[in-house]
Amino acid sequence: MIRRLQTLVAVFSVVIAAGNATAVYAQPDVFPSRPINLVVPYPPGGTNDNVARIVSKRLSEKLHQPVVVDYKPGAGGTIGAGFVASAPADGYTLLNASIGNLAIAPQLVPVRFDPFADLTPIAYVGGARTAIAVNPQLPVRTLQELIDYARAHPGKLSYGTSGNGTPGHLAGEYFKQLTGVDIRHVPYRGSAQAVADVVAGHVDVVFDPLGNQFVRSGKLRALAFFGGPTAPADLAGVPSIAQAGVKNWEDGLAGSFFIVASSHLPPAVLTRLQTTVADILREPDTVKALADVQVVAQALSPKQAAEQIRGVHDLAARLIASSKVRPD
Repeated sequence: MIRRLQTLVAVFSVVIAAGNATAVYAQPDVFPSRPINLVVPYPPGGTNDNVARIVSKRLSEKLHQPVVVDYKPGAGGTIGAGFVASAPADGYTLLNASIGNLAIAPQLVPVRFDPFADLTPIAYVGGARTAIAVNPQLPVRTLQELIDYARAHPGKLSYGTSGNGTPGHLAGEYFKQLTGVDIRHVPYRGSAQAVADVVAGHVDVVFDPLGNQFVRSGKLRALAFFGGPTAPADLAGVPSIAQAGVKNWEDGLAGSFFIVASSHLPPAVLTRLQTTVADILREPDTVKALADVQVVAQALSPKQAAEQIRGVHDLAARLIASSKVRPD
């Protein structure tokens, strides 16, 4: 009898231990428990890449997990955006978005995602101050001189951008619409290539914040800027587009940057990411690092970020319809 009771006790002990082990094993991982991918939807070297490197470093330090910058360029940034939209909704795949791949390019190139239904903002990172810059060999020193030259030489000038459906593309078409000039669009796969070809003289004009650093070094000449009421330090003395005499210009087509994720994230994961990134963007060192790559940090709530994306989408829709913009 005693031996039988001892056997039963031993059996129950094994069952209880196994049950406890199963319960521990079944507990969900505390987010994050493994590396996070931050998708850059353009080639390395552009402003989007610069922003991703700044944010990923601090996000890794805050979350105590590696944050890997993962390049998935193409189709105006929509390949990378679509990859994130279709990834598992677990917080381990994020998009370092530019306004173009959320609000503009999906209206110009075929996509398999809805930027509003499938993606949600974690944070608004900041907005760029973008120069309209030219190769110094072009015989113009003011924006009005560029307009006059383009009118006198229709179809001769070209402007380079980081691709179809990007802010630079729409800004160039908007500029053409407001001024009545004929300047050819030359799309590239990223900002670095576009700016390099303007510096080399293969293309005449660029609408891209990455060009600002080449203005500083004298390799490009800035004629005007857009994206905010004041010029950054490296464009000191350069007028805004409105100050240069172009009426009715809307600043929404300057580059702006967001961290976004699948709209189906678990609420606790979404809140953790939103809180952590918001903290990072308030740090003085982060604000300075972003300013150094021509991005002005601004504290917006995720709701305000979503509203800004919708506003640029609607502006782009009007421009696409009125200018008959098509991918080149």
